[in-house]
Amino acid sequence: MADLLTTHQQLLARFRDSMNLIGPGDMSLHYEDADLSLHWLEPEGHWADLGTGAGFPGIPFAARFPQVELDLVDSREKRCIFLEKVLAEAELGDRAPIRVLRTRVESLPSAAYDGLVARAFTPPPKLLKHARRLLVPGGTLVLLLQDDAPIPAAGDFSTFHVEPYAVQGKGRRSVGLRFQP
Repeated sequence: MADLLTTHQQLLARFRDSMNLIGPGDMSLHYEDADLSLHWLEPEGHWADLGTGAGFPGIPFAARFPQVELDLVDSREKRCIFLEKVLAEAELGDRAPIRVLRTRVESLPSAAYDGLVARAFTPPPKLLKHARRLLVPGGTLVLLLQDDAPIPAAGDFSTFHVEPYAVQGKGRRSVGLRFQP
């Protein structure tokens, strides 16, 4: 058995096409994007990756922050089956729990998370609506955005961090928002 990130990389390479997990191209770019977007973060508690798909950025998040409990949330069965296989084959040791939840975000319990991360899940205004319900007061929302995408403005969220970065020459931003109801 191998560690979480290695197991994910091996299984993604094996099943990416047959399960339509990610598009064509260099799959290492997905890992680079997750790494560059999360390196500044210092999460604690219970987090969720909304619309995790093939596990981005959730699996790299879990590998980087083993002290954090994480829910990988996706409504598509085949992607959840893939992620469950990754978790079953990875050597997780005594790290905080990682769960795969095959459900819609609307079914998640209210005020259940200290933090949320989302990449290409839903437009930011809709994501903020979900985050208001899912986050505890003072919770963190991390948005992964294209460089030219506007940072959403909402009175009950304050921007506390903006991390610009580039993947293959394309500008991106990781934005940290604090929920303050």
